[in-house]
Amino acid sequence: MIVTGASRGIGAAIARRAALAGHTVVVNYSVDRSGAREVVQSITDDGGSAVAVQADVSDPAAVREMFDAAARLGRLTAVVNNAGITGNLIGNLTEVPAETVRRVMDVNVTGLIYVCQEAVRRMRADGNGSGGSIVNISSTATKAGSPGTWAHYAASKGAVDVLTAGLAAEVAPLGIRVNCVAPGSTNTGLHAAAGMPDRVERLNPTIPMGRGAEPDEVAAAVMWLMSAEAGYITGAVLPVSGGR
Repeated sequence: MIVTGASRGIGAAIARRAALAGHTVVVNYSVDRSGAREVVQSITDDGGSAVAVQADVSDPAAVREMFDAAARLGRLTAVVNNAGITGNLIGNLTEVPAETVRRVMDVNVTGLIYVCQEAVRRMRADGNGSGGSIVNISSTATKAGSPGTWAHYAASKGAVDVLTAGLAAEVAPLGIRVNCVAPGSTNTGLHAAAGMPDRVERLNPTIPMGRGAEPDEVAAAVMWLMSAEAGYITGAVLPVSGGR
């Protein structure tokens, strides 16, 4: 299994759960090498198998190299598109610099497309593969659009939802299922990196369950969508949001 953006937060939780389920995991990272190594170490300490592979998903050549590294570990059966950024800026859309908009779209949308393309080429049952599962990570920010904070980020995640639906229908005959998990407010470093370390706590009163999600709760949803129990599900967007 390949998990992109797996050096921390939700991606790290997914990688750990996948290893516990018996997968050999490619822990992808872009810049956080030490974080990726820590995730790999925690997996191996628990008896699992994992390797850290650096690749910026917005670079198609790097994506191909990452898949080549995965191929050397065995048959690829699953890919999780978790890599995503906000640009670490908050404010109205008119305040977001053009270079930030480009970078967010390059990683969150274009990069996800590159990974999906390569995953289908490697896993398609009419080729050398035998099918598999792709799970994309979106966000419930697509519901309201994150006005005044991350409208550009919410727009990128809206594209993820649409791509999930289109690709799922396209590759179902190839034995590949494509689904999406949309986390709500989650206790990760994403908010602190953007200068809002208390954002999850401030949003708690707006969440019917009264709290933000833990990364492992999101990871559990990802693993279920990849499991045989979800074998007849494709094109779905599963919110993990406490009812918000």
